[in-house]
Amino acid sequence: MPKLSIKHIMGILIALILIISFLFMNSLYFQTEAGYTYHYQNRLSGNVQIYTEPGIHFKVPFFSTVTRYKQVITVSFGSKSQSYSDAAIKVLFADTYTGQIPATFRYKLPLDKHKIMQIHRDFRSLENLTRSLLVKTSLDVVVNTATQYTGEEFFQGGLNQFKAALADQLRNGIYKTERKQVEVQQMSLAPIGLGQESSTQLRKSESLVWKTVPVLGKDGKVVRLDNPLEKYGIEVNQITLDGPIPEAQLQKLLSDKKRLVAARIKAVQEQETAKEQAKTAQLLAEIERTKAKQQALKVKELAVIAMQRQVEVAEKQKDKEVIEYKKAKELAEIQKAKELAIAKANMEIQKANFEAAQFEAKAIREKGVAEADVLKAKYAARIPEIYLAEIQKEIAGIIYPNLRGIQVTMPHNLINLGGDKTEKLPTNLDVLSSFATIGVMEGLERKALDNKAGGN
Repeated sequence: MPKLSIKHIMGILIALILIISFLFMNSLYFQTEAGYTYHYQNRLSGNVQIYTEPGIHFKVPFFSTVTRYKQVITVSFGSKSQSYSDAAIKVLFADTYTGQIPATFRYKLPLDKHKIMQIHRDFRSLENLTRSLLVKTSLDVVVNTATQYTGEEFFQGGLNQFKAALADQLRNGIYKTERKQVEVQQMSLAPIGLGQESSTQLRKSESLVWKTVPVLGKDGKVVRLDNPLEKYGIEVNQITLDGPIPEAQLQKLLSDKKRLVAARIKAVQEQETAKEQAKTAQLLAEIERTKAKQQALKVKELAVIAMQRQVEVAEKQKDKEVIEYKKAKELAEIQKAKELAIAKANMEIQKANFEAAQFEAKAIREKGVAEADVLKAKYAARIPEIYLAEIQKEIAGIIYPNLRGIQVTMPHNLINLGGDKTEKLPTNLDVLSSFATIGVMEGLERKALDNKAGGN
């Protein structure tokens, strides 16, 4: 054997010292993680600490123990995907049928330090806690609760009620039970028969079965045993039941009943189809009869409507003629009244005109009489010779201005044709008056012609 040199020995010693130092330093502390609860115990002093939050903590090397517990533990029966998994729970129902129920339970450990200390004192590890308490309690509750149901009752709709009973017992305490014969009500279909309207309806059937039933106290509430989880503060927060598996005989019973129910449903459907077809045929015949009746009523109503229309047309024509006659009569009366009013008005106008003419004539007559009386009075008041001289003066005042510029040649001879030889020869004044009158007339005639020409 070759001898080791001092250099090699020193290297080995240094390596051992480093390894021992690393192990010593590593044993001075431990690390806690989220989702776990840690039970730390110092064996020298007996001191115990509980850690529920993540962190780094010191410990006495080689003289302390750290035990880790999951804060949520899943216990599964019939599922290999879970940490703690066993086969599906085999149960015996009240009617002696058996079955297997795959189930999963999730338990939550408390955060209270005293409860964790008690769990560690009783079970010392997570494995012992799971196997000795959680698995055993889950099995007991499932098996005991299954005896409260018949196999047929469980597999025909009792799964949810079964699950609720499990949760209630794990939270509030296991039911205290007793075995007794009870009356079970089952739902079944009424017998099939022609003319039986209730053939598709459910009906209740009753039978006596030995079952394990909860014991009720004097207050009417269920008597419960001690809950093994309660003293440790462990809570169940989830229960999952997978598809339960019945034994072969129960499976055959359920399959046969299922097949019979299917056959019954088919027979009921055929019966209902035949009923509906008969009702349909009857309804179609009724519809045809109704249509024929409606058609006859329609023809009758059309004839009645046509006759009523003729009567209405005749009555309307009659009413029209009456209205037109009344209208013509009223128009004639109105025209007659209008003409009468016009005649009366004309008569009143003519009467007024007559009275006005009479009044005017009377007024004119009165005026003429008055003027004649005035003239008469004037004439009576005047001297004839003086009055004649005044008149001649007025005539001369009119005539002489019109004789300006007029040359008058006095005739040498004056022939009085047809005159009376006894008459006196007219005076110069008479002759001048005649000539002046002639001149005035010619002047007036020329003035009239000039005015007419200017107007045109």
